[in-house]
Amino acid sequence: MWILLIIVVVIVAWLALSYNGFVRLVNQTKEAWADIDVQLKRRYDLIPNLIEAVKGYAAHEESVFAKVTEARANALSAQGPVEKGKAENMLTDSLKSVFAVAEAYPALRAVESFTNLQNELSDTENKIQAARRFYNGNVRDLNIKVETFPSNLIAGIFHFTKQEFFQLEENSVEKQPVAVKF
Repeated sequence: MWILLIIVVVIVAWLALSYNGFVRLVNQTKEAWADIDVQLKRRYDLIPNLIEAVKGYAAHEESVFAKVTEARANALSAQGPVEKGKAENMLTDSLKSVFAVAEAYPALRAVESFTNLQNELSDTENKIQAARRFYNGNVRDLNIKVETFPSNLIAGIFHFTKQEFFQLEENSVEKQPVAVKF
């Protein structure tokens, strides 16, 4: 009788600990995604200021600014890690064209407001990368727990599912090797 009671208590304790572990991982993953959203919002807020700074020097580059504005709008409306990742890749690529335009205007690079915006955007990009790594680490931990035995039994019972990673596209410029020329 005591042995049966001990076995039942151990099973109930394991179930409770496993369930609580899933809840913790799901909430950490949601928190990590919120961190990414905060940094992306900061990025989206900086972009119009950057475009305005460049527009004064390169008004004839209207197609570049339209492309960035459209990419920003798409990124703002994207939902979920996969769609958000694709939209962010498009936005990053279009921002590179703005910086290419800025390179053609040495007087613009000397303007303090442009330099500050460029530095803030660079800092934000670094924070996005850190938030992305944190999120993907949490997703990895959750997915491992969802897929491994015996915790996958609890995941199935309580409908815990795998999450998607927030990653770059395979053909993204950021995944290409950096060309070093001397």
